[in-house]
Amino acid sequence: MTLHHVTDWLRARLRGLSFAPPVAHVYNPLEYAAAPYALYLDRFGLAPREVVLLGMNPGPFGMVQTGVPFGDVGSVRDWLGIDAPVSRPALEHPRRPVLGFESTRAEVSGRRIWSWAKEHFRTPGRFFERFFVANYCPLAFLESGGRNRTPDRLPKGEREPLFEICDEGLRRTVATLGASLVVGIGRFAEQRARQALDGLDVEIGMVLHPSPASPRANRGWAAQATEQLEAMGISLGTRSREQRV
Repeated sequence: MTLHHVTDWLRARLRGLSFAPPVAHVYNPLEYAAAPYALYLDRFGLAPREVVLLGMNPGPFGMVQTGVPFGDVGSVRDWLGIDAPVSRPALEHPRRPVLGFESTRAEVSGRRIWSWAKEHFRTPGRFFERFFVANYCPLAFLESGGRNRTPDRLPKGEREPLFEICDEGLRRTVATLGASLVVGIGRFAEQRARQALDGLDVEIGMVLHPSPASPRANRGWAAQATEQLEAMGISLGTRSREQRV
């Protein structure tokens, strides 16, 4: 199995879900941004990978635009070297258009993550030798006014079937990559990883989410994330934890 197979499985299962108001629009970048996401998997999603860094779901100026998790346009194009055609969601919110790589809006969270990776590893190749970045949920939810609604705020009847699919998607991703550690980027992702991977031989950790809405993250997110990872035994050199034992 490859991550392309996991993606195909997710696409098929997610198509069967429906969401009621206040959700007015659902964006699935795995569908309309399939081309750049496939490039991301081809270049950086090959097993084995020691650590999966796990986000919540696509941001409106990140993966929603580029198909890449935490996919700030400039970072994806200029550092990851990915630029491919992006189509449009079937039902697009007028205040949240999908412009693909023509988008001029930065995603601060994504820029912080990829800038941190570049600082420590210099090249994408060196970073992705050990790490893979994924989102727990591939869907973005927009209310009628254009406000983003996170998956944890969905009603139970919509949340549970969605999480069942996303839990299985995460299990398949971790198994495919042979990862020994999943690090939630933020508390939600950590909690979902603990739930989905319970009973498996996988360690779970967490780093602070880099969102600019977090006052703590605005006080030097990169240094804090590095400290948290090192506390888990993850050196930001090129050697894996197993090689350092």
